[in-house]
Amino acid sequence: MSYIEIEGRKVGDGFPVYVVAELSANHNQKYEESVKLIHSAKEAGADAVKLQTYTPDTITIKSDRPEFRIRGGTPWDGRTLHDLYSEAFMPWEWQPKLKKVANGLGLALFSSPFDKTAVDFLEKMNVPAYKIASFEIVDIPLIEYIAAKGKPIIMSTGMAALDEIKEAVKAAKKAGASQIILLKCNSAYPAPPEEMNLKTITDLMKKFGVPVGLSDHTLGAITPVAAISLGACMIEKHLTLSRATRGPDSSFSLEPQEFKEMVDAVRLAEKELGKVSYDTGSEQAKSLKFRRSLFAVRDIKAGETFTGENIRSIRPADGLHPRHLKQVLGRRAAINIERGTPLRRDMIS
Repeated sequence: MSYIEIEGRKVGDGFPVYVVAELSANHNQKYEESVKLIHSAKEAGADAVKLQTYTPDTITIKSDRPEFRIRGGTPWDGRTLHDLYSEAFMPWEWQPKLKKVANGLGLALFSSPFDKTAVDFLEKMNVPAYKIASFEIVDIPLIEYIAAKGKPIIMSTGMAALDEIKEAVKAAKKAGASQIILLKCNSAYPAPPEEMNLKTITDLMKKFGVPVGLSDHTLGAITPVAAISLGACMIEKHLTLSRATRGPDSSFSLEPQEFKEMVDAVRLAEKELGKVSYDTGSEQAKSLKFRRSLFAVRDIKAGETFTGENIRSIRPADGLHPRHLKQVLGRRAAINIERGTPLRRDMIS
């Protein structure tokens, strides 16, 4: 399909860019902060908010083995996975209440489930869509279980090779998914601009024939604006109340005013992108008068020959079109013509 539909909103080519505020771990285990984040998302111009539905024990196990200790230059190096997710997860009992808050503000709310129990929980919440996180794109059984629910699937492609994306999309479609959107993503935190490779957006659209968006971990608005210029129809960005409040995801999240500036930049950019058009447009038409045309640049007497010395193509556009200059040169004036007079056909003998 050329679009997916989330609570009546079409998302795809030809429709307004759909902006998703990712709450992730920026609730800091405080329900009130989650509510504030949703209100901030609304005020900033987001269309939806996204949660993550897991517990430390549904996403990993508690272990001090080296395999479970984070390393490799991430913001969380040295911690165990279980420890990190114990701090980052959002209590499940909050999520139905937060959905009511979001819906009351006119925002859609959906989530990334990380196991089947989370999918079952979110089905009871009647979420309008599911997000497959980048790290879960290789979990084919989970993708199949989600796809069988028949709801739109938003699939991040961070770290995924082309064959892995193909496998995930094929599995989702085979299991019943009819609405899929892929998000170009770089799963570094924060993501370096030189590794974003946004041109992949157009290639994903060609290869898979589905809408494509951007899950962005860079800071600022430049990357989303560049993405929509390449055809991205969805932008997902992390939102925090303040980066000064240190949390697992705060360092690569936008504060409310920054998020608003990003949304404003996206909205302005999509206006500027417009459509393929060679029409003048009402505002541009006001400048037509200042194009060039043929004028007498010296006093010319009746019977005098038109030359490059007495007529020229100059601004404004009140005279004959410049294309007629060669035809006029060498002809004679039918009347006296005062310097500064726009040339007309009846002036030419």
